[in-house]
Amino acid sequence: QVQLAESGGDSVQAGGSLRLSCTASGVTYTSFCLAWFRQAPGKEREGIASILTGSGSNSIYYSDSVKGRFTISQDNAKKTLDLQMNSLKPEDTAMYYCAADTLGNLLVYGGTCGPAGVKLSDSGYWGQGTQVTVSS
Repeated sequence: QVQLAESGGDSVQAGGSLRLSCTASGVTYTSFCLAWFRQAPGKEREGIASILTGSGSNSIYYSDSVKGRFTISQDNAKKTLDLQMNSLKPEDTAMYYCAADTLGNLLVYGGTCGPAGVKLSDSGYWGQGTQVTVSS
């Protein structure tokens, strides 16, 4: 059973930095899509960064809204997925979710995890979320 737990959310001033961390249990570090999504009030959930484990940096995706400011990384030893967020803007204010899905689910049920974008299957796994608030 995959369980995900985010931490690191906080309130910061615009231009500041935060590092989110997701502790993942039950994830094998090959053939898994690990991703960060966010959802602001009144807006749809947005996939902002993802990595396909075992595929290296060529599989990393960033949305245009965070490219150049956010960095996704995984620590296989610690079983964590991190999101370093720099140059934060008020529009980054949202609930941030760690998510995971197996490559098998993506292939069978539909989904994508690559440089072109991230979309998990309905069988994907989600954390409870951590709030990030950026004030101007």
